[in-house]
Amino acid sequence: MLRFCTAGESHGEALIAILSGVPAGLEVDQEFVNHELWRRQQGYGRGGRMRIERDTAHFISGVRHGRTIGSPISVRLENKDWKNWEEALPVGAGDPTKHKRVASPRPGHADLAGAIKYNLPEARYVLERASARESAARVAVGAIAKLLLKSIDAEVLSHVIAIGKAHSDATPDWPQMQALNSRQEVFLNCADSEAEQRMKAEVDQALRTGDSVGGIFEVIGRHVPPGLGTYANWDERLDAQLAAAVMSLQAVKAVEIGRGVAAAASFGSEVHDPIGYAAERNGDDNFTRFTRARNNAGGIEGGVSNGEDIVVRGYLKPISTLRRPLESVDFASREPVKAAYERSDVCVVPAAGVAGEAMVALTLGKAAVEKFGGDSAMEFERNYRAYKKQAQEY
Repeated sequence: MLRFCTAGESHGEALIAILSGVPAGLEVDQEFVNHELWRRQQGYGRGGRMRIERDTAHFISGVRHGRTIGSPISVRLENKDWKNWEEALPVGAGDPTKHKRVASPRPGHADLAGAIKYNLPEARYVLERASARESAARVAVGAIAKLLLKSIDAEVLSHVIAIGKAHSDATPDWPQMQALNSRQEVFLNCADSEAEQRMKAEVDQALRTGDSVGGIFEVIGRHVPPGLGTYANWDERLDAQLAAAVMSLQAVKAVEIGRGVAAAASFGSEVHDPIGYAAERNGDDNFTRFTRARNNAGGIEGGVSNGEDIVVRGYLKPISTLRRPLESVDFASREPVKAAYERSDVCVVPAAGVAGEAMVALTLGKAAVEKFGGDSAMEFERNYRAYKKQAQEY
């Protein structure tokens, strides 16, 4: 089974990610992995931390001679900012006078809930692990999951459809998605240039007023085979797994599959995707001759992928660290104070989209490994091709 975990603190020495269950023999393109990490660091509205870090994946285990070997893959991402925090966050006791306390919890952050849960006198250790810096480790192993999906012809990309009150109605096709995500300069990763300028204005307003702004990103899985996931058990439904995966990202407060939100206010005849049948398949890419005129279901029906594009939206709240802090309470005195401020971003929606891609790719990769099996990449791909032939003959 494909599974992963991460370790590390925002200002610690490094982030670590461990991914197990990848079949042996999968070619690992390290340049691709590093490019995914670069994409996560881009976007208008990012803060000073991104001018310090230059994330590069250092593979410690599980990859040899450019290919996976079947054992757990471990990846290390150096935190270049560590040099500024070695005395504040030592592994040993260190000097208490150099400890950088988070003296008052930030509304909307894990600070207060985490401090209560772990019986901590302040929120420094909560901030260090709850920070979205952790998502860089997810992107590293998510890139491996993307390479695994690519071996069975599937791809995952994202675009931004809203920042603040600025919304785009653009529905880019796949070549447009590829062109958007191959840009050498990432702005706000929106396919509609006019809407992107309105989004920029939202970020600029937040910057001027010491505020932050959220938005919506959309992740699309292309050429995902039908039959991933199952309706048989609640925790194996593909849409449930995708929703949990994307919701687990820092600051995501809602997840939508397909047109789920609009569907709740629509009649069934407007929502469900009519099914057709073509006498001939249109090329080898199609798994079946069953057709859909639209994809309101977002590629999943009854917890099972149906062969259409997987469409998942993440609704990102504004990040909770504000340059103009909200009211809070001092941990020690319990007196009213302003919330703590830590160097932060104004808008992270494009970066969250890249992290969303990683979580979708890891979830789809897990479902594909469960469906097709195989200890080697060759076996995995052979099983996939056999299933594809079966589905095409259905």
